[in-house]
Amino acid sequence: MNNIYYGMELKTSKRRRKRRKGPILPILLLLAIGIGVGVYFLAGKLTADKKDDDTPVILAPDPTKNYVELTEQGTDSSQAEWVKRDIEQDGTDSNDIYGLWTQEKPTEAPADTEPDDEEKIWMGDFVDTREKVKSKGVYVSSSYINKKLDATIDLVDKTELNTMVIDIKTDAGYITYQMDCDVAREIGACTDCISDINATVKRLKDKGIYLIARIVALKDPMLAANKPELALKNKDGSVFKDNAGLRWVNPYEDKVWEYLTEVCRQAVEVGFDEVNLDYIRFSTDKGMSNVDFGPKAEQMTRIEVITEGIRKICEEIKPMGAFVSCDVYGAIISSSVDAKIVGQSYFNMAKYLDYICPMVYPSHYGNGYYGLDYPDTHPYELVYHALMDSQKVLYMIDPEENKAEVRPWLQDFTATWVSPHLTYGKKEVRDEINAVYDAGYTQWLLWNAAISYTEDALEPDTAGVG
Repeated sequence: MNNIYYGMELKTSKRRRKRRKGPILPILLLLAIGIGVGVYFLAGKLTADKKDDDTPVILAPDPTKNYVELTEQGTDSSQAEWVKRDIEQDGTDSNDIYGLWTQEKPTEAPADTEPDDEEKIWMGDFVDTREKVKSKGVYVSSSYINKKLDATIDLVDKTELNTMVIDIKTDAGYITYQMDCDVAREIGACTDCISDINATVKRLKDKGIYLIARIVALKDPMLAANKPELALKNKDGSVFKDNAGLRWVNPYEDKVWEYLTEVCRQAVEVGFDEVNLDYIRFSTDKGMSNVDFGPKAEQMTRIEVITEGIRKICEEIKPMGAFVSCDVYGAIISSSVDAKIVGQSYFNMAKYLDYICPMVYPSHYGNGYYGLDYPDTHPYELVYHALMDSQKVLYMIDPEENKAEVRPWLQDFTATWVSPHLTYGKKEVRDEINAVYDAGYTQWLLWNAAISYTEDALEPDTAGVG
C-alpha cells in the first residue's frame, strides 16, 4: 500500500512540475546568467586580465584537508566552487586566510579606533634604503661549493641567473666557515668548508651576483647535542630524533632564536645581501605527538611561536641593510591543517618577511592535488595553481602593511622515487618558470641537491643583475 501511494504521489508531483515549468525556467535561466556574469568579471578582475584560453582552470584543494588526505581522496571539478565558501578555522587567528580572496580587503580603522600597539610600533622608525633585486637563482650546497663553485659562476655569467643561495648553516647544524660567533665556536659547529669567506664573498660580489645565505633553522643536531636544554625532548625526557636520526631544537626556547639571530647577523656582516631561513618549522616525522615542548607551548600555538621568532629576526637584520626570507612548504599556502602541523602561516609570515619562498616542487604533492592525477607529471599546472593560491592569500594583506614578495623554489631534478614521474629537463623546468610569470610573479630559485642545473632551460644573459 505504501509503495502504491508513493508511486501515485510521485506521478502527481511530476504533473505539477510540468505545469509550473513554463514560468520558472526563464527565471532560473536569468538567475544563472547573472551569477555567471558576476563570477566572470570577478575572476577577470582578480587575475588582472592575464587569463587567456590556454590558462588551465584552477581546481583548489579543500583547505581543511592536508596533502595526505588529498592523496587518498583526490579532488574533482566541484571544488572549483571553493571560492564561495567561508572556511571557519578552529583555534586559529582570524587573520589565517586560506585562499579566500572573495572576502573584502581590510579597510582603515574608524577614526575613533586606536590601532593595536604592535601594529603602531613595529619597525616604525626603520627607514628602508635597501635596493631590491629581482632574483633568479640557484642553490649551492656546502658539499659542492668547492667542487662546483666555478661552474656555477660560469652558469650565472652566461644565463639570466643573477643569484646564488649558499649554505652557511647546514642541515647537520654546521657553520660552513669560521664564524665569529661564540655559541657556534663553543659547540664546535664552525668548519673550514669555505676556507676564506671574505675572499669568496668579494669574488661573487665583484661578479655582480646577489648573495643569499641559507641558514637551516630548527633542524640543528649540533646545537641540540651540545646544548641539550635546547633540544626537543620526549615526554619521558629522552631526546627526540627524526626519521633520519637527527635532533631538532625547541622553538619555544628563546636561546634558540638568539643563536639563529646571531648567525644571521654574522652572515650579513661578511657581506651577504640576504639571509634565507630554511627548516623554520616543526618536524613532521614520527613521534612528534610524544614531544614535550614545555610550559610556554600552553600559551603559544606553533604558528604563533614561529611567526614571533621571524619577527624578531627581521627587527635585527633589516636595519643592517640586508633582507630576510623564509622557505615554506607549498602545501601551507592553502591548507590550514598543514599550516598548523608545521607552524607556518603563509599569511602571518608574509607580514614580516621581505621574501617568502614556497617550495612548489611538483614531486612533493600527493596524487590528486589541484585535480592533477600525478602532479610531478604536470610541472606547469602545479606551479601555476600553487602560486595563484599564493596571490589569493596575500591579496588579503592590507597594502599599508609590510607584505613579502614571493620567490618560489622550483624543481630542477628528476624525482625517480615518484611513480609515475617525468624526467625534468629543458621543457619541464621552463614550464615551471613560465608558470611563475603567468601567476603574476617575477622571481624564482632552482633547487638541485647535486648542483647540476639545466642550462638549456635558462635564457641567455641580457640584462645582468636586477
